[in-house]
Amino acid sequence: MAPALTPERAGRFAALALGHVTREYPNKPGHVLAGPEDARTPAALHPVFYGSYDWHSCVHAFWLLARVLRLFPDGAEAGAIRARFDAQLTPGKVAGECASFGRPDARGFERPYGWAWLLKLADELARLPEPRWAGALAPLAGIVVRRFRDFLPLAAYPVRVGTHFNTAFALRLAADYAEGAGDAALRALLLQKAERWYGADEACPAWGEPGGDDFLSSALIEAECMRRLLPPERFGPWFDRFLPDLAAGRPATLFRPAAVTDRSDGKIAHLDGLNLSRAWCFRALAGALPPADPRRPLLIAAAEVHLAAGLPHVAGDYMGEHWLATFALLALAA
Repeated sequence: MAPALTPERAGRFAALALGHVTREYPNKPGHVLAGPEDARTPAALHPVFYGSYDWHSCVHAFWLLARVLRLFPDGAEAGAIRARFDAQLTPGKVAGECASFGRPDARGFERPYGWAWLLKLADELARLPEPRWAGALAPLAGIVVRRFRDFLPLAAYPVRVGTHFNTAFALRLAADYAEGAGDAALRALLLQKAERWYGADEACPAWGEPGGDDFLSSALIEAECMRRLLPPERFGPWFDRFLPDLAAGRPATLFRPAAVTDRSDGKIAHLDGLNLSRAWCFRALAGALPPADPRRPLLIAAAEVHLAAGLPHVAGDYMGEHWLATFALLALAA
């Protein structure tokens, strides 16, 4: 039986996130020091998102909490989630985040991965019945939307690596925000960029997968990006060209879960995330295919194999524990 997002499992994920969103150390800051006055603690620089080892992981841990709260509003951790949001998602603390983003040397801070997750969080908060949290985050979301609008026209080339810099992943998450917010201009820009960057791609060999520190499949996240942004009648022909041998199980490297040799090594631990993010993409892509399509059961089976490889390792060493539950939730809720 395929793994499911049960209330119990969602509660465990939420408990993990609640355990680290306000854990300030260890911490990997991503800001530039322009002078000695910039050597400040994570909480001073980022009053909301100072935990979870790094800024983007804290942001998507908040997304996990919001998603669990929306799916299970009476779940075991619902009260703790609401209390945490009330404590952290306040106008004053968000103003501190905006100030950090407004620094002259912060133009590229968390681009594009953290930007995409911030918008994904804003979209999820907007779907909750309590409007105060989305309202508090809105100024920071507005800054990030402007960053996307300024950056994408300048970005001549995509970034296809399997890590934070992957541009297809960023477009994919930002599309959820654009649609939910009714921002037609942003969505049009995302679609335009996806078509320019990926529209002519075909016969993807996936020969570089997996890389030693990948947590994204460059092939599958590109396909998922196009599935999300293209109209269905255009996605189908594109997908046929992009992975023409998928029904035969090729490229074979996409169907073999990655092996993780040391979960205390933050980079190697990324490969647990690769297994989970592949499962997310496999499930989402399968859902876009007609019921009788022979590729559909193949993709569903691949998702199950990858989930089986990744789910047992969501908790354990902090190098994975501070972020892996987010990708498990993406996969299980796909």
